[in-house]
Amino acid sequence: MKAVGVILAGGNNRRMGELSENRAVCAMPVGGSFRSIDFTLSSMSNSHIRKVAVLTQHNARSLSEHLNSSKWWGFGSKQGGLYVLSPAAAEGGNWYKGTADAIYQNLDFLRDCHEPYVIISSGDCVYKMDFNDLLEYHIEKKADVTVVCRDMEPGISTERFGAVRINGEGRIEEFAEKPLGAAGNTISCGIYVVRRLQLIEAVERCVGEGAYDFVRDILIRHRSVRRIYGYRIRDYWRNIAAVEDYYGANMDFLRPRVRDYFFRQQPLVYSRAEDLPPAKYNEGALVKDSLISGGCIVNGIVKGSLVFRGCYIGRGCEIRDSIILNDVYIGDNTSLVNCIVESRSTIRENSRFGGDEGIKIVVEHNVKM
Repeated sequence: MKAVGVILAGGNNRRMGELSENRAVCAMPVGGSFRSIDFTLSSMSNSHIRKVAVLTQHNARSLSEHLNSSKWWGFGSKQGGLYVLSPAAAEGGNWYKGTADAIYQNLDFLRDCHEPYVIISSGDCVYKMDFNDLLEYHIEKKADVTVVCRDMEPGISTERFGAVRINGEGRIEEFAEKPLGAAGNTISCGIYVVRRLQLIEAVERCVGEGAYDFVRDILIRHRSVRRIYGYRIRDYWRNIAAVEDYYGANMDFLRPRVRDYFFRQQPLVYSRAEDLPPAKYNEGALVKDSLISGGCIVNGIVKGSLVFRGCYIGRGCEIRDSIILNDVYIGDNTSLVNCIVESRSTIRENSRFGGDEGIKIVVEHNVKM
């Protein structure tokens, strides 16, 4: 493909609560066996993008470990590769001040590329996409920048996203980043295509003027003088950068249509493989409308929940409408309702968490009894 990929994976926010204290949002487990960044990496690989840079920053250790081999996504060829770039490795070694500054500190990567276009994407979204169709649209429209957009379903708040208004020709006439009162339901998905040399010039000018945000200081500021077009998608797309959205995206995988879309329909989503045995269900186990990953041992009741890799669920337990992340030990006679249990937590027997007040994040680093 005539494009190089850049994944913005350095951001962190407080909307994820304790879940993002020790990991980047892009490293959050999704769907039982994936990490959030796997969806963007797989879409780029399936679109034959052979060179991809992942720009990391906050709590990047688990993300870097996940990306320590490019073979899982097919970036190991001599013509390309997967590059994990951090502020410490960039010139000057300063923390990124924004998305434009993150690209600016790694401009040498873009200067050394030969591909004429750049696909920029956030790494905290769940989706599949053919970037070849996006690039063809961009070239056809003779656009300076093309923004992937989606019409959100009625009732879903768009205040946390970039709201756009697109005219009949596909050109973006209005672009507001996280408006308090969005006039419509069309949002930016955080995916952009731009000519490589034009991106280098725009980022250099932006940072030179003391501005550091790609959307606010490049797209919105210059929307009237640049040809910025919107490319609408209708397939599944969901951002996971808030607890409610993260919970909802995982629960979507309990729906047969969503599971079939990501697990069975081509192109597939790839992730780092783990050598784990199949899940084991002992006498007394009851599992209904749930996803149980490899390496798990289930002795209790699990309903409407996702249980990630390597978990142990004791006897007499009842897990309902919950997400149990990797390597969690749950003692006997424990009840969990509407919970997200952090990885490697150890929950003592006879514990009770959750209820009807909303989603509860459970972090329990006890010693197994």
